[in-house]
Amino acid sequence: MLDELGIKLIVFGFTTAFFVVLLATPSLIKVAKIKHLVDEPIEKRKKHRRSIPTLGGVIIFGAVLFSYALWYPDDYLHIPKSFSNFKFLVASLILLFFIGVKDDIFGTASIKKLIAHMMVAFILVMMAEIKIHSMEGIFGVYELDEWQSAMLSVFAYIVIVNAYNLIDGVDGLAGGFGFIACFIFGVWFVLTGNVPLAMLSFVLAGALAAFLVFNFSPAKIFMGDSGSLVTGAILSVLAISAINEPRDGLPDYLSKVHSAVFAMAVLAYPLLDTFRVFTYRAFRGVSPFSADRNHLHHNLGSLGLGDVKTVTIIYSYSIYVVVGTIVLSHPDPTCSFLIGFAVAWVPVMALFFMKKRMKIG
Repeated sequence: MLDELGIKLIVFGFTTAFFVVLLATPSLIKVAKIKHLVDEPIEKRKKHRRSIPTLGGVIIFGAVLFSYALWYPDDYLHIPKSFSNFKFLVASLILLFFIGVKDDIFGTASIKKLIAHMMVAFILVMMAEIKIHSMEGIFGVYELDEWQSAMLSVFAYIVIVNAYNLIDGVDGLAGGFGFIACFIFGVWFVLTGNVPLAMLSFVLAGALAAFLVFNFSPAKIFMGDSGSLVTGAILSVLAISAINEPRDGLPDYLSKVHSAVFAMAVLAYPLLDTFRVFTYRAFRGVSPFSADRNHLHHNLGSLGLGDVKTVTIIYSYSIYVVVGTIVLSHPDPTCSFLIGFAVAWVPVMALFFMKKRMKIG
């Protein structure tokens, strides 16, 4: 657990990020409309029917960077397990931010995005050494050698960032899910006593909480790639760090939970949705990266649910997967992983069974 100073830093970080976004977003919306930096509803697959600013990520990025730098917990950097790679994270986020802004305004070629992702992955994995060192026995895999660790970590980063980017299709979904994930990771790091990572989690959570005020249905502003890429990158750092985090300070009911299974449970919705959509597209013989309306949030919307009910269900689902994975945790890591996968997959199958029954009826 944390001492009084650590708790104060986290509260100050969360509050600062929250109010920066809350107070600055109305001005950004006004400027974006004047300069016509908006998303036009010209594509059939888009739900909105009016022009909406797309640069919400500008405020999220600025608030996170400002708040975390302002309250950066130097007093805790002597702790071996603390997060001391802030400069590498900043460099990575700046690169992703500018790629995202360019994509939001002009569009960016896929090859340029891929190059940016590979550069960021190299910075985070090889320079900051934010790597997955062990899979804790899942399918018999324990400690990883240097190259296995690097390759798996790069893969994890690219999958998490792109999976998070793909769920940004309904008002309030990406922001709300990001807040829930950051809050859960934040609690995990608070319990393990890791102040720098706990504060990073809650700083982003504070920024996303305020952003939801303007992004919840009906949205006044979108996160855009500038926001989703930055948020996805931070979530990947939190997830990989959570896997490596010692569980000594956790309560008994959490210390038995395998870290890798926990991290996957927190990010279950975007990971499972992306895996399902990519598999579906591959079986149809189309590019996995082609756009369609087959994501889970689209399927929920096809049942006649509005945006508010859709995102509420997904929020609840995300919390349910984490709680279910923790409660049903098994001493054997492979069994624990399979149980967590079943906990996440059963509601998804129930959704498609319900859709099939409705079509038959």
